[in-house]
Amino acid sequence: MNKILFLQPNSTVVPTEARDYPEWHLGRERYALWYIEVDDPVLIGYLTQLREQFPDLLYQPNQRQFHITLFVAGFWVEQVIQSDDFSRAQLTQQFEHLKNLKLESFQLQVGGLNSFESALFLKVDDAAGVLDKIRKTLLHTSQEIAALSYCPHITVGLYREAVSSDHVLARMAEIEDIHYSLNVSKLKFGFYQAHVLQGSLFSHTQIELGNAQCN
Repeated sequence: MNKILFLQPNSTVVPTEARDYPEWHLGRERYALWYIEVDDPVLIGYLTQLREQFPDLLYQPNQRQFHITLFVAGFWVEQVIQSDDFSRAQLTQQFEHLKNLKLESFQLQVGGLNSFESALFLKVDDAAGVLDKIRKTLLHTSQEIAALSYCPHITVGLYREAVSSDHVLARMAEIEDIHYSLNVSKLKFGFYQAHVLQGSLFSHTQIELGNAQCN
């Protein structure tokens, strides 16, 4: 498992190039993941304000809903051919495994602005270890694609230009940290269109905690 690269002083952020990345998607359309959608109005408001405070640094347009990634499944296809493909059969298995956990709703602590080399994010603390339990369950069915050491977070935005990390870190230091409890009542499986940079997440299946159901 690869190590996550956090932004360090005396360096440069890694920008996102505005292009199609055909060498990655190879014509496949749907890149799938399990995630927690942030639907709390207070937290959405805070995250939106953060984006508005860094308009010169972050890639635009950004239509993707705020979310916490749980597990990157890969390209959702009818028949698995490539190593980063993910099938309907695997989804069915993962859904059943998660349903059998019989999870109740739980809380995550959100707060503290931080940055990877390529993206600005809010830290998420899972003191009870629920996210780790979910991820271990999903790993029973398939390996995670492009797996990094897991760091739960909410992405604020990707960087659009190769600016100085010291400049970014100084701007971050001016932001007052939020300390917020996010109640999680459902887990979602969905996808985004691989050829649309920072495009919307489309929900396909969800598990309501305490009462699992497939939509």
